[in-house]
Amino acid sequence: MVDILIENGFIITMDPDRRIIKRGSLAIEGDRITAVGEKVEGQGDVVIDAKGKVVLPGLINAHTHLSMTLLRGLADDMPLMEWLETKIWPIEKNLRKGDCYYAALLGCLEMIKSGTTCFADQYFFMEDVARAVEESGIRGVLSYGIIEMDDPQRRESELRTGEKFVREYHGKAGGRVLTMFGPHAAYTCSPECLLKTKELARKYGVGIHTHVAESRDEVDRMVKKYGKRPVEHLDAIGFLGPEVLAAHCVWLTGHEISIIRERGVKPVHNPVSNMKIACGIAPVPELLAAGIPVALGTDGAASNNSLDLLSEMKFAALLNKVGKLDPTVMPAPAVLEMATINGATALGLRDEIGSLEVGKKADVVLIDLKQPHFTPLHNVISHLVYNAVGSDVDTVIVDGKIIMQEREVLTLDEAKVLRDAQRTAEDLINRLGKDE
Repeated sequence: MVDILIENGFIITMDPDRRIIKRGSLAIEGDRITAVGEKVEGQGDVVIDAKGKVVLPGLINAHTHLSMTLLRGLADDMPLMEWLETKIWPIEKNLRKGDCYYAALLGCLEMIKSGTTCFADQYFFMEDVARAVEESGIRGVLSYGIIEMDDPQRRESELRTGEKFVREYHGKAGGRVLTMFGPHAAYTCSPECLLKTKELARKYGVGIHTHVAESRDEVDRMVKKYGKRPVEHLDAIGFLGPEVLAAHCVWLTGHEISIIRERGVKPVHNPVSNMKIACGIAPVPELLAAGIPVALGTDGAASNNSLDLLSEMKFAALLNKVGKLDPTVMPAPAVLEMATINGATALGLRDEIGSLEVGKKADVVLIDLKQPHFTPLHNVISHLVYNAVGSDVDTVIVDGKIIMQEREVLTLDEAKVLRDAQRTAEDLINRLGKDE
């Protein structure tokens, strides 16, 4: 007898052989997958008939700022630096404890309903985010966003806050909450700050989540200040390594791609955000060709404006095709890898999640194929990348627990989450007006 038995599903394993089982079963005991195959013997306490559904690993959003759901639609159609300096940062100064809890609950709800089971987050009031992760049942790799702007006093304060969060929250929620250090970027953190975060990350055995080469303006600022491009600068100071999760990596030279490969850095592609802010097109085909496991992220809801990783896959494929004027780049299987096993690799969790294999964590998503836009079914991987959207997700299992079944989220009161988030966003904007 197993805890959960999924039967008759179209199973996309994402295992090393990339097995696809057209009519298969998957068994879960506790928080682990115990069997995957055409036929699993035995019975289950809970049996899910997955006929007409795809069964695949939970999607992994490798870069976002979850609590920016409060800022969704507030600052559109602006260049990155203007967007940050005149809109986002002034609003964020008015954030206070509690705001990010309701915002994070909203983000967790949105991700659950669109098939994301694990995400990497960098923001503020991360205790609020950890609380939301625990309550929602999702899996989060969280980091406090360190911004010190060459201010030694601020540096010490920011590093203390980041370290306290790692020390107190790593492994919480039965291991569903993990932590990283989160220096925002090389243009907002001094070399001293970056190297201290690397030292602390080594001390605690965790990763580092940062932004790298997101915009041309960022590159220009770095060259002006340090005489080097972002990746070259980070390499010169000894910051780069396999523990570094590098969001964006849009403006890279061939030399910098070589550095990323040699240092084992994990880039995260955020195509919708990069398009919306007109940052450019990341050289993802070149990164993948170099054997670098590029992951996929949505970025925050202020610059996307969605957390739907299924939709993000389509944009990842299409943006790079049109950028290269080559329809053969970024084929669907490679993009699905970015959203699953590459994401797990980027977060240092490849042995735990990212594929449906015996012994791995039971993070599983079911997508309903019985819909017009999936018919006729010729190529299921193609349909997942080019056709699927978040609302196609039927059931979500994280850590062996069903947290959404037939579109009903079981861990959260959806109507209450929406009400609380709306009220919190309105309060935040009212505070901004008084501040001005």
